[in-house]
Amino acid sequence: MTKIKLFIISILLCYTSPFFSKEQSSRDLLSVEIKKKAREFKKEINFNKAHLFFLKKNWDSTLVYSMKQLSFNNRNNELTDYCHYFRAFSFKQKNLLNEAKNEFNAVSNKFRFYYKVKMYLGEISLELRDFSKAIRYFQEIEKLTNDDAFDFKRSNVSHNLGLCYLHLNKFDRAEEYLFKSAELQQLEKDTLLLISSYMDIANLYYVQYKDRQAIPYFEKAYLLSKKVKDFELKRKAAINMAVVEENRKNFPLALVYRKEYESWKDSLNDQNKIWAIAELEKKFTVKQKEKEIKVLEAENQLKIAERNGLFYSSVLLLILFGAGVYFYRQKIKRNKIILSQKEELDELNATKDKLFSIVSHDLRSSVSALKKSNTKLFENLETKNFTELDKLIQNNSAIANGAYNLLDNVLNWALLQTKQMYFKKESLHLFSVIQQIEYNYKPLMLDKNISFENTVSKSIFVFADLDSLKIILRNLLDNAIKFSGENDSILIYTRNTNDDFCNLVIEDSGLGMDENTRLELLKETVLLSKKKNNEMVGTGLGMQLCKMMIKKNSGKLAIESQENIGTKIIVMVPKFENYG
Repeated sequence: MTKIKLFIISILLCYTSPFFSKEQSSRDLLSVEIKKKAREFKKEINFNKAHLFFLKKNWDSTLVYSMKQLSFNNRNNELTDYCHYFRAFSFKQKNLLNEAKNEFNAVSNKFRFYYKVKMYLGEISLELRDFSKAIRYFQEIEKLTNDDAFDFKRSNVSHNLGLCYLHLNKFDRAEEYLFKSAELQQLEKDTLLLISSYMDIANLYYVQYKDRQAIPYFEKAYLLSKKVKDFELKRKAAINMAVVEENRKNFPLALVYRKEYESWKDSLNDQNKIWAIAELEKKFTVKQKEKEIKVLEAENQLKIAERNGLFYSSVLLLILFGAGVYFYRQKIKRNKIILSQKEELDELNATKDKLFSIVSHDLRSSVSALKKSNTKLFENLETKNFTELDKLIQNNSAIANGAYNLLDNVLNWALLQTKQMYFKKESLHLFSVIQQIEYNYKPLMLDKNISFENTVSKSIFVFADLDSLKIILRNLLDNAIKFSGENDSILIYTRNTNDDFCNLVIEDSGLGMDENTRLELLKETVLLSKKKNNEMVGTGLGMQLCKMMIKKNSGKLAIESQENIGTKIIVMVPKFENYG
């Protein structure tokens, strides 16, 4: 009797394996969350591949791509936790329990599914027979609130705690948790797990030699095994009942159970044989199909060769045609560029020719006027007509000043065209700059008795290049003097229209201009224009130079004018405080 009982206990102990937690298809929160993270981090290629292989249960590929993701030292702790979880679960499925344990321990406690990590660490500890550590893990899971936020079966936790206490010979605690597990499985209607629970409860009592309490649970497990298709459970339930009846000395009934055990064993073997035969048939069918495929491949080789020949010929023709079209388009493009460059060159040559024509004509006029004035000067020197001498000297000075300004504009225009002019924007005190220009032109204004007034605020600073600003002011003031009559006036002041620009106005009460002339002066063109009044020395180069300089200083130009009333030239220059 004792020998038989010990035998059945040794058999039943090998059956007390942990209940592994199962992902529930209807409430698989983890799969849903993994897909969300994949969409959120779609640029992380290795993580996306790892998650796809994880969901497909391809554990080897999951290990490869999760390791690649971790090797890039990703600073995102959330992705790092997911990758360690992927690796841990994959190792667990491959029964590499120590590697799985290390990876689960690498997951931080901030992980959304950290309770799963605790569950799996408990199962691994139970399988490695570290029962005390397993109990600590399962008790942490047991404390979680019972709601839909956690997708695991609480009956599994209770059953595993019962197994741990059973192995530690703490029978009271084992009994408490195994019965709790059985009650939950009844509610969950999980027959397969309930059969295993009944067997473990029976084993609990058998270990304590409480046969009367153990046998009813063996019988319950046996009766339930009739309702399931799992041959392994049927086999275990039958052999348990056989040993029970042998202990009762009821050998005929024990023999019945043993025959049933053998029949289920044969059924399991038959099932395995059927699977083996099916596997052989599958391999044979595959080989037959491979032979057929080889025959078809041999037949198709010639067709493939012919098709490839036609394909490569077509590709070659397409390449030749494409190359022809490409070179033709390139030729057209080059011709257009050449034509555009020719037109630009013609325009530049026309500008150059016109510039040379006007400059040479005006310089010749100036020199000719200077020669005539000098002749009269010598004549008046002989007669000692000092009044006339004074007028002639002032006339010579005006002619020389005009010629100098013309040559200065030509030089600056040439420097701008060849991009050799030094240009540096800085903060400039506008009133002081105008004062310097006024000093240079004071004699000319006194000669024509022109009144001049500078009312620019002394607090204004502009952001511009000093030399180019002086060139602009010199030309505009020179024009104002040139087209003003005796006793006219010139005013320089500012108008406040916006916060970004300083609007500097050079106003004269001279000849003015009509609307066509005003619009012509504002046009952006490289061609020069001759002034309407041919008696006055001018090429239009000064105004062209002003426009170019104003544009280079990020400014704007405006003109207001009426014939015989006067002209207002408005230069808009950026204020310095906008760049401070």
